[in-house]
Amino acid sequence: MQYIIQAPKHLETTIKLPASKSISNRALIIHALAGGEITPDNLSDCDDTNVMVNALRNMPPVIDIMAAGTAMRFLTAYLSVIPGEHILTGTERMKHRPIEILVDALRTLGADIEYVEEKGYPPLRIKGKALNGGTLEIPGSISSQYISALLMIAPTLKDGLELKMTGEIISRPYIDLTLWTMREFGAKADWTSGDTVAVQHSNYSQRKYLIENDWSAASYWYEILALSNEEEATLKLEGLMDGSKQGDSVTRYIFSLLGIKTKFSSKIQGKPTTVTLKKSGRVVPRLDYDFINSPDLAQTFVVCCIALGVPFHFKGLSSLVIKETNRIVALKNELMKLGFVIKDVNDSELIWDGERCEPTMEAIDTYEDHRMALSFAPLAMKYPEIKINNPMVVTKSYPAFWEDMKHAGFKIDVIE
Repeated sequence: MQYIIQAPKHLETTIKLPASKSISNRALIIHALAGGEITPDNLSDCDDTNVMVNALRNMPPVIDIMAAGTAMRFLTAYLSVIPGEHILTGTERMKHRPIEILVDALRTLGADIEYVEEKGYPPLRIKGKALNGGTLEIPGSISSQYISALLMIAPTLKDGLELKMTGEIISRPYIDLTLWTMREFGAKADWTSGDTVAVQHSNYSQRKYLIENDWSAASYWYEILALSNEEEATLKLEGLMDGSKQGDSVTRYIFSLLGIKTKFSSKIQGKPTTVTLKKSGRVVPRLDYDFINSPDLAQTFVVCCIALGVPFHFKGLSSLVIKETNRIVALKNELMKLGFVIKDVNDSELIWDGERCEPTMEAIDTYEDHRMALSFAPLAMKYPEIKINNPMVVTKSYPAFWEDMKHAGFKIDVIE
């Protein structure tokens, strides 16, 4: 399937954003460990959360999480401490996404986990049992989801957990989000130094819990407005919080450098509200930024800066090569279709100095990666009738994205 997207002549709309996938998936694991009687409110309805809900509700012998990387990591830890035997599997791409570091860490704690096929990769056979806990070291530079998975089960461990992260710690805000969510459910968990977290043995408390809407999803609407040529264009986004614990809330600050003003209707701590976005007219001539704490925003800003003609040097992108696809390669390939040549350094940096090539204007491929579709679709503001292949990959995190675009006035033609 292919979508052909045309932008509206006038942009003025209100969008109800999807619930945060990151918070939903953390709250679900913690909710299950707490006894699971009170379901969190405003759960995300994306693919990644739905597979988690189905797994936790039904607990079949074989759990297929499809392409949900978060579910794979979180459930690997969860199933290790819950009685029963399960096989945890996913798509072919998932079977080539590494998980050995997390498995080794859990085995150190006493977990019973076997590789069903290739060593170091799913599927996994997990026999859950009570674990003692103690002290553990894990590299901080691979995936914060490994760390979050271990932290969330830590209160159930007899001796709690002291977790030391070695090397550079990537996506630290996601670790902070995990600790914050754990504390919301009564856990005693915090940093004891710049690289170590201590979690005491305790019981999670059941409670009513409201999940905030998603700042990652908001970034695509910021991009749409940034690429608009209409100075009076206005967007309103519902369900976001000032002072959000979501790492991708840094969206508002980075986009202020690309000409977008953010105004919150309410600044009451912990209360989701409506955000109004308008153009300020002030765009930096060049953008250098380290995405070490928010790598999921990289595609948004690479594509946006290219379309605005803003040269950039982005660092902290090492985790992009093990996402749904190798996002560094995917970005280079697809932007070349539009006539832009970006360079990478050590699979962890992307640079654009203004270099161009002959555009082919072929359809944008999405590589089974939701963020490729989400970040390239806003280019309709600059390129009439931009084409997106396999557009339904957005269901992984933002199922209503195309309907929301239509609501905002975009025209979408479908080619089967």
